Amino acid sequence: MKILRIAVASLVAAAAGVLIMPSSPASAHGAMMTPGSRTWLCYQDGKTSNGAIQPNNPACAAAVAKSGVTSLYNWFAVLRSDGAGRVNGFIPDGQLCSGGTGGPYDFTGYNLGSTSWPVTHLTAGKQIEIDYNDWAKHPGTFSLYVTKDGYDPTKPLSWSDLDSTPFNQVTNPPADGGPGTDAGHYYWNATLPSNKSGRHVIYSVWSRSDSTETFYNCSDVVFDGGNGQVTGVGAGNQSSPPPSTSPSVGTSPSVGVSPSRSTSPSVGVSPSRSTSPSVGVSPSSSTGTGGGACSAMFNLDNTWSGGYQATVMVHAGTTALTKWTVTWTWPGSQSVTQVWNGTATTSGSMVTVKNANWNGAVKAGDYTTFGMLGSGTPPASVNNMTCSVA
Repeated sequence: MKILRIAVASLVAAAAGVLIMPSSPASAHGAMMTPGSRTWLCYQDGKTSNGAIQPNNPACAAAVAKSGVTSLYNWFAVLRSDGAGRVNGFIPDGQLCSGGTGGPYDFTGYNLGSTSWPVTHLTAGKQIEIDYNDWAKHPGTFSLYVTKDGYDPTKPLSWSDLDSTPFNQVTNPPADGGPGTDAGHYYWNATLPSNKSGRHVIYSVWSRSDSTETFYNCSDVVFDGGNGQVTGVGAGNQSSPPPSTSPSVGTSPSVGVSPSRSTSPSVGVSPSRSTSPSVGVSPSSSTGTGGGACSAMFNLDNTWSGGYQATVMVHAGTTALTKWTVTWTWPGSQSVTQVWNGTATTSGSMVTVKNANWNGAVKAGDYTTFGMLGSGTPPASVNNMTCSVA
């Protein structure tokens, strides 16, 4: 039996040129994808074929220089656990895009005023589909605000820059895919304000109804008659173009604007989809359950020839966890070479990972993660994944 133990606060490993950042037991659940938030589009801008994330966009690079690379890897974590849906008067002026300074990570670099942020081109008054990543699913309400005429993109965003009431609001919209994947997302239709032109920010607030946790996102847009094209995102890092059903961000595709669906969902309903369009990247994942006590999801983050990086999310059910164990079997000759934020044992094709000393306790409805490097053919999925409190 092979035992792998890596228990460190941070891990930087060189594996085929990949910068590996440790997973952290933080609340991290989603971000605006269409129109793309600063964190989401900077993440897309920096992705490379070998797994590293190296921003090309100057505003994205400046944000990472100020906040650190963790703010890029954790693009889905711009939140306040004590937000309770609060907006003006809670998040200070100039800190709207980082959700203030009380979240799990430092996102203050995303407050920088700049005309270089990746931008989505839109048409005022047009109905578009909004996509919001559902890295972890939670009930709640999404509110979309937009900046006033005369907004100056070279300055950090203040509440006085925004219209006082949201132009769109939806509670518990339907979802497509996820959780725990880049592609999974909530979706709904919104009609854009009809009197806007030029550069603006769409500010989204996702307030959970089952806790006080609230997410804050800045999406840079320009009302210039566009059809959802995204510019300012470098496509040079991508290993290969995605299929035609999943347009490449940064090469001026039409993203999420007036999509063709088997149904035309109304806000707040849960229609079925005969098509499942991929937004951004589409990593493989597998989900396992543990009798309601906990569940686990395997997500293939990055791949290269003969190896891969993956993250497993361990999600508590209706009761808190004090410890957890996740098991699965590989579909082929894959193997684990490194693990962080957990202790792994392997026996043949079966892998067992137990919590580290510091991340066994998980609050009800919350989650933690552990990460790994593996060798062999990157698996499309894993088999027999289970989570238990043993």
